[in-house]
Amino acid sequence: MRTLLFLIAIICFISCKDTTNSENFDGNAIVNDFDNNQNSTSPNKPSTKEEVNNKATNNNPLIMKGENHFKDMYQVTFGGDNAEAYWSFDDKQLIFQSNYADWDVGCDQMFLMNNGDSFRESVPQMVSTGKGRTTCAYFLPDNKHIIYASTHLVMDECPDTPLKENGKYVWPIYDSYDIFVADLDGNITAQLTDEKGYDAEPTVSPQGDKIVFTSDRSGDLELYTMDIDGSNVKQITFELGYDGGAFFSPDGTQLIFRSSRPKTEAEIKEYKDLLKVGLVQPTEMELYICNADGSDLRQLTQLGNANWSPFFLPDGKRVLFSSNFESERGFPFNLYMINTDGTGLERITHGETFDAFPVFSNNGKYLAFSSNRNNGGGRDTNLFIAEWKD
Repeated sequence: MRTLLFLIAIICFISCKDTTNSENFDGNAIVNDFDNNQNSTSPNKPSTKEEVNNKATNNNPLIMKGENHFKDMYQVTFGGDNAEAYWSFDDKQLIFQSNYADWDVGCDQMFLMNNGDSFRESVPQMVSTGKGRTTCAYFLPDNKHIIYASTHLVMDECPDTPLKENGKYVWPIYDSYDIFVADLDGNITAQLTDEKGYDAEPTVSPQGDKIVFTSDRSGDLELYTMDIDGSNVKQITFELGYDGGAFFSPDGTQLIFRSSRPKTEAEIKEYKDLLKVGLVQPTEMELYICNADGSDLRQLTQLGNANWSPFFLPDGKRVLFSSNFESERGFPFNLYMINTDGTGLERITHGETFDAFPVFSNNGKYLAFSSNRNNGGGRDTNLFIAEWKD
C-alpha cells in the first residue's frame, strides 16, 4: 500500500496558516525564517553541517547539494508522519494523510490544504471521519470531492499495525478497507467498493474518467480499474504478487506501479502464507508499466531492493520513484528518475534517510514529496513542495 506504514517501518529501522500561494513562494523568505531559528531549540533547524553549507550553495537550506532539479522549496508540515500529498485538478489544493498526534489523531487521517499553506503552528482541516485508519486519498475531477480508503465501517479505533513477521518488515493488508467518496467538508457521499477484502490505493486518471485501485478480491493483490462512479470494474493484472501504488500517465493511456513478484518456490510460499494472514513484505519491489487496460505489461526497473511510489513526469516519457537500491543497510531512500524505456536513470535527491511519494502538480511546475530532511535528526517525516526545473 502507498501508505505511512512503509514510512513507519523505515523510521523504526533507522531510528494562524501561512496562506502565501506557492506560485509566488519566496525561497529567501524561507532562508530568513530558517536563520531566525538557528539559535533556538526548534527541531526544524539544520541537523548536519552539510545542510548548513547547502544554504550558501542553493540559497535554500532545504535543498541538498546535487539536487539540481529543485529551483526552490518550502516545508509544509513540521511533525508526525505526513505523506501522499495529491493535487486537485486545478492545482489549488492538496489532500494528504497524517498521523500527527498534535492534530488529535491516533493513526492516518486525511487533511486538506490550500496550495501554499504551511502548518508550523496551525492545524489543517481534517476531511476524513476520524474513525479507523485511512489511506490513499485523491481528488476527483470536479475539485469538490475526494476518494480515499478507510476502515471506519468496521471499527472506530485504529487497527493494529504489525511491522514485523518472523523478523522481517511487513505491511498489513486490512480486509476492512473500502473506497469512499467525500466532499471537502468531510461528508461521505458515496461508497465505491463493497467487496469482501482489501480495496484501497485508488488514484484517478488525469483525463477524469477512470480510477485504478488494488484489491485482493481474486485471492491475490491485483490492479483493477473502474469508472469514476464505481461502475464497470475490470481486473487488469493477473500475475502472482502484490501489484499496487498505480498511477496513470498524463494522457491516461498508461499505468506505472510497483510489484513484488515472487519467483522461487520458497518466495511463492512465503508470499502466499503472509497474504493468508493479511500481510505482505515491501522489501523487494520493482516498477512495472502497462497500458491502462493492462495490455503490453513490462518490467521497467531491475534494480533490486525496494523500488516504489512511482509517478509520471508531465511529459509522460519519464517516471520519478523512490528507491534504496544503492543501499546496503536498507536506507537511505532517495528519489530517482528513469525514462519509460528503462534508460537514463538519474538520482534526484541526495538525502541520508528517506525521500519518497513524489507527485507533480498538474501544471508540471511543482513537486510535492515526503522527506526526513530538516527534522533535527528525529523521526518526523514531513511534506515539502519544490519548484521543479529540467
